[in-house]
Amino acid sequence: MKYISTRGGIAPLSFRDAVMMGLATDGGLLLPESIPAISRETLAAWQKLSYQELAFAIISIYADDIPPADLKALIDRSYATFTHPDITPVVAKNGVEILELFHGPTLAFKDVALQLLGNLFEYLLKESGKKLNIIGATSGDTGSAAIHGVRGKENINIFILHPLGKTSPIQAMQMTTVTDPNVHNIAARGTFDDCQNIVKTLFNDLAFKEEYSLGAVNSINWARVLAQVVYYFYAWFRVADQGKKKVVFSVPTGNFGDIFAGYVAKLMGLPIDKLLLATNENNILSRFINDGDYSLGHVVPTVSPSMDIQLASNFERYLYYLYDQDPARVRNAFAELARDGRISFSKNEMDRVRAEFLSLSVNQQETLDIIARFHKETGYLLDPHTAVGVKAALDLTGPDQQAICLATAHPAKFGEAVTRATGQDPPFPPSLVGIDKLPSRCETMDADLEQIKQFVKEKVKAR
Repeated sequence: MKYISTRGGIAPLSFRDAVMMGLATDGGLLLPESIPAISRETLAAWQKLSYQELAFAIISIYADDIPPADLKALIDRSYATFTHPDITPVVAKNGVEILELFHGPTLAFKDVALQLLGNLFEYLLKESGKKLNIIGATSGDTGSAAIHGVRGKENINIFILHPLGKTSPIQAMQMTTVTDPNVHNIAARGTFDDCQNIVKTLFNDLAFKEEYSLGAVNSINWARVLAQVVYYFYAWFRVADQGKKKVVFSVPTGNFGDIFAGYVAKLMGLPIDKLLLATNENNILSRFINDGDYSLGHVVPTVSPSMDIQLASNFERYLYYLYDQDPARVRNAFAELARDGRISFSKNEMDRVRAEFLSLSVNQQETLDIIARFHKETGYLLDPHTAVGVKAALDLTGPDQQAICLATAHPAKFGEAVTRATGQDPPFPPSLVGIDKLPSRCETMDADLEQIKQFVKEKVKAR
């Protein structure tokens, strides 16, 4: 399997090289040259597999340059850190199936990918004898999951930027209380989009990227998306045999990464009827699907901060397929975005989009209301991001469809919103007990490219 860029400016890469490159050197995102179609017979065989076995079956198709025994060991080690034997269990509540993705070390769906990516990085660096300096931006969960994926690992430093005061307190503490020497937290005065733009600019500075051996953990790294494809298959297998209804997935998303993994699963042949894209007030993706309006706006702070994003970085991967895998059209679209602050689409393109996706924008009050209502009716606590997805499922799912809602984080990570909605504090899982008493380390600075660049240089040279 070879990997190419959405912008067409690189020679095909192996999986190993794609993982280490992260962002393509032409500024695009990496994708496999082709998405393999899975037969009905293979789907039937996969239905009987454990999560780890299924992960190996799917990932080995795309990571064919890693010896099978090594890949299996990496997968088993990655998911040994999860507290539920099913890794991503599915629970039925009020006619909605909840796919719980929060049983990893940092209680968020990002652990599913980042535990694996951390082990992949360590494995590849050990073989090559090289060092890696990971640079990432986070709106909340990616940062802590990435840090916990690589903390203490040999030959790796990690630098994570988060917007100062714009994550939940628990999210911030999960990052800043990890004080391993190879971990560097930066609280930037600005928005997540400011942080993400700095990271992308650093990666596009090819001389700097090469000199300081930069690596990516954000969902611009293909391995992140690949690991997330697995749980769409796993959940579908647990729900599809319960009746004759068509399966839809409701996905709360701001960066288009998690829902793009579902789109890949569908391209592979998983019988997903629709992908329901759920956003909060930062609804550039909902405006795109519902109105054909992909135009930049201002970030609005909400109780679901991981979706407080305007520029969805993984959207470029979807555009590549919408544009019939034409890199020139992708390049032109992003030139238009840079020039005009928007991308325009034809009626035919929007018809194709709506054949695959439905979308709903859920405001803050609606989010709190659904947390309260769902808890009253079922006793089940939703975090505010999952609540956005549940609201979309309840509003958009037809009578002949069965919705699977992705539960992207444990409610305790957003206790203030949950308490505000229900009047009850969510129970604290053991991993969070006493976190506010731990020592912490974090640098606060402006969202300034040169300042952050200098910080990276100094820390890399110091080690």
